[in-house]
Amino acid sequence: MPTLMAECPSLFPDIEIAGAVGHAKKKRGPKPKPVVEFPQALEGDWVDPSSFPEALALHMRRHGDSCNHLHRAIIGPRDKTDRKTIQTWVLGTRAPGTIESLAVLERIEHRYRLPAGYFRDKLDRSGRATARRAIPTLCTPERRRLAWHLPGDFAKRPKRERDEILEWVRSVIIAGTTDYRRFQRGATQQRFSLRFPRIDCHDFVPGDVAVAAADPVDENLPGCRDAPLHLQHEVGRLIAFKTSTLAPSGLLRQGMWGEETASQKLEHLGLLFGALRSPLDSEVKGHGVPLDRLCLAMLLFPSVWDWYLQWREDRRGFYTSWEVNMLDFALSLSRDKTGWMRQNPGLAGALQPVDGLISPSEIDEARQDWDALCDRFTIYALNRKKDVQRVAKVHRDPFEPILPILEAASPVGEYRKITEEILDRMPNARRHPKSAAEAVRAFLMLRFGLHLGLRQKNLRQLRFCVRGGRHSTEKQLEMLKCGELRWNDLSGGWEVFIPAVAFKNASSSFFSRKPYRLLLPDLGRLYEFIDIYLQRDRQILLGGAEDPRTFFVKSAKLTTKNAAYSQLGFYDAWRLTIQRYGIYNPYTGQGAIKGLLPHGPHNVRDVLATHVLKKTGSYEQAGYAIQDSPEIVAKHYGRFLPHDKSAMAAVVLNLAWES
Repeated sequence: MPTLMAECPSLFPDIEIAGAVGHAKKKRGPKPKPVVEFPQALEGDWVDPSSFPEALALHMRRHGDSCNHLHRAIIGPRDKTDRKTIQTWVLGTRAPGTIESLAVLERIEHRYRLPAGYFRDKLDRSGRATARRAIPTLCTPERRRLAWHLPGDFAKRPKRERDEILEWVRSVIIAGTTDYRRFQRGATQQRFSLRFPRIDCHDFVPGDVAVAAADPVDENLPGCRDAPLHLQHEVGRLIAFKTSTLAPSGLLRQGMWGEETASQKLEHLGLLFGALRSPLDSEVKGHGVPLDRLCLAMLLFPSVWDWYLQWREDRRGFYTSWEVNMLDFALSLSRDKTGWMRQNPGLAGALQPVDGLISPSEIDEARQDWDALCDRFTIYALNRKKDVQRVAKVHRDPFEPILPILEAASPVGEYRKITEEILDRMPNARRHPKSAAEAVRAFLMLRFGLHLGLRQKNLRQLRFCVRGGRHSTEKQLEMLKCGELRWNDLSGGWEVFIPAVAFKNASSSFFSRKPYRLLLPDLGRLYEFIDIYLQRDRQILLGGAEDPRTFFVKSAKLTTKNAAYSQLGFYDAWRLTIQRYGIYNPYTGQGAIKGLLPHGPHNVRDVLATHVLKKTGSYEQAGYAIQDSPEIVAKHYGRFLPHDKSAMAAVVLNLAWES
């Protein structure tokens, strides 16, 4: 900013300005003027500048301060702020960004008798946490997570208050305080699941499972292990049977699995066999079955399920719907005529005796009469399923993290406050381009979720076509099983088009085999930020990573090869947005909603369904908002309590008294 230096040389007495000094030889100047606590400001009206450098320069001129004199007036002997730092602030080449420099701004405000926060409100937002001195009791990763949520005067507060703030941030913002979240955090520390690394649920071919060397790690040690090769072959054949477009020749099938369902079943089998494999004396307290004795045919023995169900109850404290779903899964494998295991009696060849679970005589009976084994298990599983259903409890209230939103008169309007908080704290795109791009992405994630009501998979895999580009055909999108954001010339707006096969509930009556199409409204600057994101921010986020052609992409790092979001990555990005912008923090004053807890994108479907129910009382219309049936809305998504229903009826009845 050479113009400022030329116009106001009094601010920079130690810098030679071209044209202001006639020769290079320095002359000894007058003695420095004495420092006073509150210098008298020049009389006259002044216009408040919008930028921080201009505001600082203005008030320094009004109070007759140069950079050197201001430094002497406010900086103590133990402070580390250099005189040239103030010069860079006035010139606009740097801006305060640490706890120490922000404290210096407070001293300047006090000296000039300006309102508290006057200069800080004019700073460009960086989208990054304020840098502060290391907190000795915190490790580096935790310090990085907590930095966003600590007040600026954290270090000055008494130890009791500091401990209180840290505990609140850890329990509410970082972890979430629900009972299920606490259980899940402890359970995830115990790693025992078996992995199936050679099975690709997207396009599996049994012959792809190649024989490899056995895992040299001691199988009796706790922790995750690769499943034995024979078990991977069996599970791979099951996955191929349930995911192929047509049932294999000679076999009958009832229904098929999509990629997500297959991945979920693979994960559940890994947990079941991992529990059986884990040593009895380990933290997991498994059964200690040797790896080479694990096989799918074990799932047809009631003794195996009795042990597993009891293990699950001991671990969690009660039965849940998870055990019911696992029994349903086992029943589908043994079902008459269409069950995969019933149609593969050769699986009995892998059976081996297991102490306390399977005896040699039971194995002989299974090999002699496979159908009789399947029939006995079917009768057992049906009865055991009824027993578990009778005593099962709900461990997780899916509405708990978003209760303050669902209890509001307008849940969508309440959730919208988070998007407005993002806009209010949007970083300066010129000075902080990547932070601004990440904020725009977070804004669009939440806005798309609120307008579309899609499941995470459909939102994460959404592709795009720029204005004037050539749209993908419905056939192409059906092959990819994903949707597309495109510009509709006839309607003059951004449209989301998704073929029915891309949805988890494609067979639902909602679709009737027809594609989903919705024109996004041009409200709340949505179109403006879609254009900004596609023209500028998306490329910044990609960096040098491979473009996955999806609308939402990860922030590329040096090691990032593919910027496509995974299921966990998209969930974490959403949860991080809620932590930073959604949860009201009483210690910093930031955040949109009091009482909110961290959550993922799926909860937005609860918000939309509950909002429609509160406004219309119709489960059918609520289903329209989230592409589902009224029965599913009533069972899983809508939080429509008796007092909400009574309030809607009272509005109609009260009209009789007003007439």
